[in-house]
Amino acid sequence: MTVDTDTGTTGLAEIRDLKRTVLALREELEHARSATAEAVRQGLSGANAEIAQLKATISALRDELQEWPLRRDDAARLAQAANLDEIKQHKAIIAALRDTLEQAKSELDAAVRQAVIAAQDEVAQLRSTVASLRNALEKANFSKQGEIAAARAQDHAELVQLQATLRALREQMQPAAGTKNR
Repeated sequence: MTVDTDTGTTGLAEIRDLKRTVLALREELEHARSATAEAVRQGLSGANAEIAQLKATISALRDELQEWPLRRDDAARLAQAANLDEIKQHKAIIAALRDTLEQAKSELDAAVRQAVIAAQDEVAQLRSTVASLRNALEKANFSKQGEIAAARAQDHAELVQLQATLRALREQMQPAAGTKNR
């Protein structure tokens, strides 16, 4: 009987635990239901506020959409006027730049012509200078060759004179050497 009593007591304790669990789950379920209901109320409130805001936005966008063709036409006219004005300005700038470029080209051509003329004059002067220096060099060279020839002739004459003096001295020395040997 102890086994039955133990089993019965265990069964009663288990039933009591189950009843407590069921009770706790019921409380939790009711709490979840009330939280869900509150969340649904808040969600509906937020959704209604968002719907009202979206309706106001839609109304404002409809008004703007109806005004859009008028704004677009005005913007197109303004853009076209601005484009025409910009085109006129660009044409004026291009004309001014073209004039400036032509003037610069003309000045450059004149400067090149002057530089060519100056270079040709300088080349002519340099050629003249080269010719006069060449003539002066040839004269100096000819003069030096004359001086060299004169110096050689003088050296040759001096050499001939020295050789004659040497022979005369030898001849004088030979009779004196012959008398000494006797």
